[in-house]
This record gives sequence, structure tokens and C-alpha cells, in this order.
Amino acid sequence: MEELLFFIGVIGNVTSLLVFVSPIKTFWRVVQNQSTEDFEPAPYVITLLNSSLWVYYGVTKPDGFLVATVNGVGILLEAIYVILFLIYASPPLRAKTAILVSVLDVGVFGVVFLVTRLAIDGDLRLWIIGGICACLSVFMYGSPLAAMKTVITMKSVEYMPFFLSFFLFLNGGIWTIYAIIDRDIFLGIPNGIGFILGTIQLIIYKIFVNAKVPRQLDENSAPLIAPSSPQDHGQASNQI
Repeated sequence: MEELLFFIGVIGNVTSLLVFVSPIKTFWRVVQNQSTEDFEPAPYVITLLNSSLWVYYGVTKPDGFLVATVNGVGILLEAIYVILFLIYASPPLRAKTAILVSVLDVGVFGVVFLVTRLAIDGDLRLWIIGGICACLSVFMYGSPLAAMKTVITMKSVEYMPFFLSFFLFLNGGIWTIYAIIDRDIFLGIPNGIGFILGTIQLIIYKIFVNAKVPRQLDENSAPLIAPSSPQDHGQASNQI
């Protein structure tokens, strides 16, 4: 059973990595244009917080090595995305990004870390960290709902990339199986929800992939939606 759990965890690491790297095309565009345009920093700042908390959970949990490793990579990638916002965003958006990073990635994570290390110990510490991670991951997995609404309204999948939706679906399914075998409710709940939402996204994509876009909704009038990561991502993110 331990060998099976490890194998599934490795697969989960691969799918999570695919979710984390999915915004690279977006940020390559940012670098080329030297502008973040209308993209919002919040999904990436929140995914950075999510990855940081999951690393803390994985380090705290006795057998949480695989959870910690992939989210460690997530921290690195999301930090790069956030730094690019700080470099290429307009001054108001740059200030907004800096505030979000200070409040969420430094402030919130710092409070959670200090409180759980200094005031809480034993199993209760793991439960509190896991509960916070699960709630944040549910929020991140729900972030693509805005994109799904746009797809239905515009009858176009231009702003809901197929591979991001597919990787979120796959990642949620793999980590749900891992959570069931490991009996980890904190991994199971958010990833089960992520699997369901990913399935809905793929169904919507299938319905509208060949739909004709009304003339008045051309690419100049359509809103620009940043891909969610786990995680982001957010993702969405983590995606674990």
C-alpha cells in the first residue's frame, strides 16, 4: 500500500507541476510586451500563499514529503510570476501587488506559522494547518468559475485554455485518490471539489469549443482573463 501511495503521489507531483507551469505562456507575453495589461496579480499572490502553507503542512505531517516537494516548486514559480508583476505592472497595479504580497504572503503566512509553532502543538497543529490549507484550496479551485461564466456568456472558449482545465481536472483526480488511500481529509476535500469543477470545465469546453462567437464580442471587446492557478494558481492551485 505504501508503494502504491508513493507512486500516486509522484504522479500527483507531475500533474501539480503542469498546473504551476501553465501560466508561463501568459508571462512570456508579459515580458515581451513589458506590461501586465489587464491581468490581475491576486490569483498568483494567493497561489504563492497556498503553496507556502502546503509546504508547511507537508513538513509538519510525518509522511507529507511529496506534498512539500511539489509545493516547494510552486513557491519558486509563483514567486517569479509575482516578481514579474512588480517589474512590469503599471504603478497603481504594482502598488496593489506589493500590498497583497505584504498582507497575504508575509502577514497571513507569518501569523499562521507563529501561532501554530508557539501556541499549538501535537495533532491540533496539523489539523489547524490542514484546515486552513483546505479552505484556501477550495477557494482557489473555485476561481475558474468566473472564466466559465464568461465562456457561457460569450459562447467562446478563448479565455478558458483547454490544457489548464484538463490539468486541473487531472490534478484534482490524482490527489483525491491519494487522499482516499492516505485517509487525509485535508487533501481530499479541496481536490475532490477541484476534480468536480475540472470536470464541469471540460464539459463546458466541449459544448462551446465549436460555437460561433457573435460579431459584437470580438477579441477587442472581450475581457482579458488571467488563467487561474492552484493551485493557482491560481491556479488554482495548488492544486494540491
